Amino acid sequence: MLLLYLTSALFLGWSLGANDAANVFGTAVATRMVKFGTAALISGIFVVLGAVVSGAGASATLGELGAVNALGGSFMVALAAGLTVLWMTRAGLPVSVTQAIVGGIVGWNLFTGSQTDAGSLATIVSTWVACPILAAALAGLMFVGLRWFLARREVHILERDSLTRIGLLLVGAFGAYALGANNIANVVGVFVPAVPAGSVRLLGAVSFSHAQILFLIGGLAIAAGVYTYSKRVMMTVGKDLFRLTPVAGLIVVAAHSIVLFLFASEGLRDWLVSRRLPAIPLVPVSSSQAVIGAIVGIAIAKGGRNIKLGVLGRVAGGWVATPVAAGLLSFFGLFFLQNVFTLTVQQPIPYEITKPARARLVAQGASEEALSPLVGQRFANARAFKAAVRRAEGLGDADVRLFLDAAEIRRYVIDPAKIPRLDLDLLTPGQVAAIRSLTWRTYTHRWQLRDALVAASDHWAFLPDTRRNYAHNKNLETKLRYVQAAFRVYEIGPGQ
Repeated sequence: MLLLYLTSALFLGWSLGANDAANVFGTAVATRMVKFGTAALISGIFVVLGAVVSGAGASATLGELGAVNALGGSFMVALAAGLTVLWMTRAGLPVSVTQAIVGGIVGWNLFTGSQTDAGSLATIVSTWVACPILAAALAGLMFVGLRWFLARREVHILERDSLTRIGLLLVGAFGAYALGANNIANVVGVFVPAVPAGSVRLLGAVSFSHAQILFLIGGLAIAAGVYTYSKRVMMTVGKDLFRLTPVAGLIVVAAHSIVLFLFASEGLRDWLVSRRLPAIPLVPVSSSQAVIGAIVGIAIAKGGRNIKLGVLGRVAGGWVATPVAAGLLSFFGLFFLQNVFTLTVQQPIPYEITKPARARLVAQGASEEALSPLVGQRFANARAFKAAVRRAEGLGDADVRLFLDAAEIRRYVIDPAKIPRLDLDLLTPGQVAAIRSLTWRTYTHRWQLRDALVAASDHWAFLPDTRRNYAHNKNLETKLRYVQAAFRVYEIGPGQ
């Protein structure tokens, strides 16, 4: 059954390969410096490597936007995004798969009454503006610098062509790796919360989490899309918008690859934070927007006279239409799946101010009088609960986030049968021992399980929230989400 649901992710991965992956080698192929077959082979290999090795960071951010928690819902969100991207691909438009999947998730949130995390949505949307601007700035600077260098050093045209071809292959491989690391979240990220946590050990040596196996499957689907359907978009990127020289094509791919890497590297993010520098959010940014921005940056550096504004406007129109179309397809598709095929498209997440939740909120400053009208009521979803909090006298928008965290109902049972299946490469022996000490304990809220683990062992202790401790706390949050997924129980099993 899981494989059947994953068909929509495979379709979306194929769409991404056919559209976004073309950006990596589009300029190289269009300028005839690299053959299409060579470009497709290198893209396929490095996209898969990037997805499996470094795909987790951006995937976590996408999960914060909206945790699609049933396989039927994940299937429809991915299918809506894939159909939208296919529609744009057939029109020859290099659109953003990121925008398509974000539109699909917001459609799921609206249909199920789930909360759309405004902070995560704002972060993702801000990259839709920052990504092409950053790529344009990088490409413009590199183009001016390279032109200055070549003007002061005579390089034979054959030598220049040879060096450019080698450069295109190297930065293309880097770009494909960055694309896999950054955009794999778009392909299978919505399935990660819906698939039970665990790990698989191969040959007794290498351990893969279920998320990494999903990333591998998604990476292979992207590679298939590159091979079978990417050539037309490559020509749009490399020729139609602005005619590029081979050297300019090299700069475009390099700027595009750097931008994708910046938004996917957990190591770089942690390094910046540890040195008190601004952190770069780990967000699945648009490969298409990065490459279009880089092309425009070079065009501006060359005077901006030959930019085909009509093509640029058509591409920008596709970027606006993509999330809207994917959101509508997702919303109505979910209605169809639920009411015609009676498939489960969400696991209900009710909200209730239980006794422990009430005590927690009072300890955090909420008044007993303001809480009274809400106690004893169960709300079907986040939308209904938020509306009740806003109606309550003495409460307002500032209280909503606090109340949502405290009242969300998610049941956990520390089942000893699940402990041997935990990923021991992720958790330390001390952390596993703490989990064992809680055997058969049950919890109603996420924060209860977290507090129990912290109380059971110093190995689960969070440090003061400072930049120095950022990496430690971030790593512990990742482990905590893994444990919560492993021991969560559903009244109806996921995807049933």
